[in-house]
Amino acid sequence: MLDHVFLTVRDVERSIAFYTAALAPLGINRLFDYDGSKGPPGHPDLKGFGANGRIFFWLREGPADNRAAHIGFVADSREQVNAAYDAAMAAGATDKGAPAVRAYYDPRYYAANVLDPDGYSLEFVYKSWQHAQVEQKPDCRSHRMYMCRMYMR
Repeated sequence: MLDHVFLTVRDVERSIAFYTAALAPLGINRLFDYDGSKGPPGHPDLKGFGANGRIFFWLREGPADNRAAHIGFVADSREQVNAAYDAAMAAGATDKGAPAVRAYYDPRYYAANVLDPDGYSLEFVYKSWQHAQVEQKPDCRSHRMYMCRMYMR
């Protein structure tokens, strides 16, 4: 699992506006601004986005290289994919694939693809098999107690 990603953008204010709009349907919001002067010498200022108490997507200003990254954002439903795509398009994205099943990956893979204002490739994706509800909780005798207590919450 990844902890965070930095994306270098040419115009940080434009990108903040774009990502604020595009990620809102996924429950991802702008959460924190990090002042780079508080870090080691040369540390950039960062604009952080996240959800559920985690900041995992950071923007920093600088020369953008849109070939350097493809970022897939998790959606909890097909409706969230559609909403994120619509929001991104309304915020100025370029279409790279309207919401649809991507059967060449898997018949349950539903996604939409856009380019952000710097040309970075973004995907909003719902993989139904990754959202299956676990109906039976594990037997704590067969797991580490810490992990079991965390799961049972």
